Amino acid sequence: MSSTSVTAPPPGSLVRSFTRSPMADHHLIIFATGILTAIGTMMVLSSSAVIALSQGESPYYFVIRQLLFLAVSLVVLIPISRMRPDLLRRLGTVGWILAFVGLALVQTPLGFEIYGNRNWIRVGTLLTIQPSEFAKLGLVIWGASVFHVKRRKLHRPMDLFIPFAPGALVLLVLILIGKDLGTGLVFGAIIFCLLFFVGTPLRILAPVGLTVIGVVTLLIMGSPSRRARFMIFFDPQSNADLASQPMAALYALASGGWWGLGLGASKQKWGGLKEGAHTDFVFAVLGEELGLFGVLLVLGLFALLARSGFQVALQSDKMFNRLVAAGITSWFLLQALVNIMVVMNLLPVLGVPLPFISSGGSALMSNLMAVGVLLACARDTPRARAHLASRKKAPGPRMTSVLAAGADS
Repeated sequence: MSSTSVTAPPPGSLVRSFTRSPMADHHLIIFATGILTAIGTMMVLSSSAVIALSQGESPYYFVIRQLLFLAVSLVVLIPISRMRPDLLRRLGTVGWILAFVGLALVQTPLGFEIYGNRNWIRVGTLLTIQPSEFAKLGLVIWGASVFHVKRRKLHRPMDLFIPFAPGALVLLVLILIGKDLGTGLVFGAIIFCLLFFVGTPLRILAPVGLTVIGVVTLLIMGSPSRRARFMIFFDPQSNADLASQPMAALYALASGGWWGLGLGASKQKWGGLKEGAHTDFVFAVLGEELGLFGVLLVLGLFALLARSGFQVALQSDKMFNRLVAAGITSWFLLQALVNIMVVMNLLPVLGVPLPFISSGGSALMSNLMAVGVLLACARDTPRARAHLASRKKAPGPRMTSVLAAGADS
């Protein structure tokens, strides 16, 4: 009697087999964003209870709102991810119009300020929306659709910049009118990235970049509050009150150690980080409670998301898909980088949330809608299309009726 031994394939071969799968990037995007969103919900629960109680609300006030927005976002994400990118391309102009209307409404009586930034509108008595978050997605889809239509004329500067530059600048100006410099910087970075990915020559990109730097400098120096925040970055002693928040973020990260103080055990969220503990400085609370392990986990997930998103862009055979995938991925990566650098005191305080993790319904919904668009592009690469088509053509499993078999015998 002979026995047959079955040898399991080595783990490395399984990983290589998965990464070479036509749907690998699609699945990795879902994995990375899913874990990041789960971590974000957990950190909102941990970091927001103190500020909620100080405002006379339930300690679960902010996390319940976050979960409600998450539920709505998932309902929207799923159909978007199943849409054909060609349909999204046709909706590019609609996206720009909606972004314009939303940003314009901020300057009407519907708009209101939070911490000096006028970038919110109130809908009813309970719902508030931040149109600038959705405008980022509208910009990417509209810009990609414009460049797709003009793809054979982009060697001419006039066709390269018209109508993209005027349309993008109109949206950017509306954001800056609301004094939201942080969102304006991210928005400007998305514009720059789209121009870069479409192949704009360096001799044109360089003056654009220098102009942006000059405008940002004027905006900083023209506002006393921005100028004060900028100055404490170089001299924290110049304004101890303003410097207390970024200093508390550093203390939080330093006290986290390797494994952290434990979920819910942050000390800086009790006042040092002020109102930013669950929003712009949630990464500091994460580092304090989950330690270096949690920090590296989040950084690794963002790196995985960036790798998968850019892979989708590289594998796409349509200009619209390439630009949308690269634009959305750049948006996530740059915004995360800016937020983390602010928390680590490598940049002045800019008021930029950490994607998927910071508390905020508008930011979470716009991020997950963008993930839906990214997944739609991942399903439309040549290899993914062939794989999905072969699955549709594959015959289903044959079913045998026991009763019919008995009748024939």
